Amino acid sequence: MFKKIVSSSLLITSLLIVGCSNQPTPTQQQHNLLLIQNTQWTLTHMGTAEFKADPSVRQIPTIQFDQSNKNIQGTDGCNRIMGTYSIQGEHIHFRQLSQTKMLCGQGNVATLYNEALARVAGYQVYDKTLRLLDRHGNPVLQFSSAAQN
Repeated sequence: MFKKIVSSSLLITSLLIVGCSNQPTPTQQQHNLLLIQNTQWTLTHMGTAEFKADPSVRQIPTIQFDQSNKNIQGTDGCNRIMGTYSIQGEHIHFRQLSQTKMLCGQGNVATLYNEALARVAGYQVYDKTLRLLDRHGNPVLQFSSAAQN
């Protein structure tokens, strides 16, 4: 009798585990993609230093990832930027980056921002914070989002 109860319990437990494992659950990467895409991200840090806009900056640098066509767009503080991106795991690659060529003030925010974008090799996203990382995992740019996730 005891063996039948134990066997039945094991069978029911096994069926529950198998049945539950067939339910599709989003992976961490899919969750990260949902957070990063179709959201406007506003620059908060360059490297580890907090970004504070000065009068020479026309706009605060932003970036947005378009899920439908894998394009990025935004501003570097003076010029509009655009290009394409690809994500594999925790790695992100920007391609065909280009920008408008407006005459900017004496500030070097746009130059520093574009140089930082060129070094990006990875990313981390937590809620409303996006960190773009270099190939060594060091933060290059950090953004925040006002979107409700």
